[in-house]
Amino acid sequence: MKRILLYIAIALISFSAYAQGNGTAKNERKQNSNDMKTLVAYFSATGTTAKVAQQIAEICNGDLYEIKPSVKYSEADLNWRDKNSRSTTEMCDKASRPEIIKDLNNVEKYDTIFIGFPIWWYTAPRIINTFIETYDLSGKKIYLFATSGSSPVSGALENLQNSYPTLEFKDAKLLNGAPSEEIAEWVRK
Repeated sequence: MKRILLYIAIALISFSAYAQGNGTAKNERKQNSNDMKTLVAYFSATGTTAKVAQQIAEICNGDLYEIKPSVKYSEADLNWRDKNSRSTTEMCDKASRPEIIKDLNNVEKYDTIFIGFPIWWYTAPRIINTFIETYDLSGKKIYLFATSGSSPVSGALENLQNSYPTLEFKDAKLLNGAPSEEIAEWVRK
């Protein structure tokens, strides 16, 4: 009888140790997934997109990151009516990749990334391509948001999906002048 009780005690201790170890692994996985964060990266030539990016970062409690060109765009650079302006020449050359300041660290800690930009020539400015090609965004959920005077965001989404078919672009939204409630609803869904 004592031997049977000893076997039962050993079995219970072994099972208890296994269950605790298994629970620890689950807790570690849960903790690691909770450590993942949201990044709100944006390029804003005039400040309009920056304001929307700030709202999104506040809503989702994300880290805000400005995609900064190595050489800031001047007012003359942004003159889309001038065929020789910097923005026009960049957008006419699909291979153009304006240099950016590379100061984003630990992109691997983010599982969701919002990328914001103004619409230029019905798509994302080439500096967005530079950002995507500079940092490893594979395995991340990517949401695009844009500001525009009149152009839709659908062309930018389609172009980026075609250019980077291995990335997971989830959605895109034009948030030009959108009320805070609309921005919050889109971010939360």
